[in-house]
Amino acid sequence: MREANDVQTARARRLRRAATDAENALWQRLRARALDGHKFVRQEPVGPYTVDLICRERRLIIEVDGGQHADSATDAARDQWLRDHNYRVLRFWNNDVLSNMTGVLETIAAALAEAPPHPDR
Repeated sequence: MREANDVQTARARRLRRAATDAENALWQRLRARALDGHKFVRQEPVGPYTVDLICRERRLIIEVDGGQHADSATDAARDQWLRDHNYRVLRFWNNDVLSNMTGVLETIAAALAEAPPHPDR
């Protein structure tokens, strides 16, 4: 088992307390195995990053972003690192989560139904 990193844990706790309205709305729909029985956790350290939401079992990461993330080279590098480590990443805009929750949940459910990336990929 990996050891907890105190710096990453403190950052994750801070991010959970400062979650956006869209992150909180999506979290309320995913928590407690509410979507097809899949367990999600929020603000989870993954390697050098802290991801918004993750289903560890299906290796699916969900990021909920505001406009400051449009065309972000940092986000592209982060997504590539996560893909290189066999994670799938779905990104949704805050306004999509708040105005089209049904569509967002359908997209997440479809991704959960797919097989997770193979570790030897």
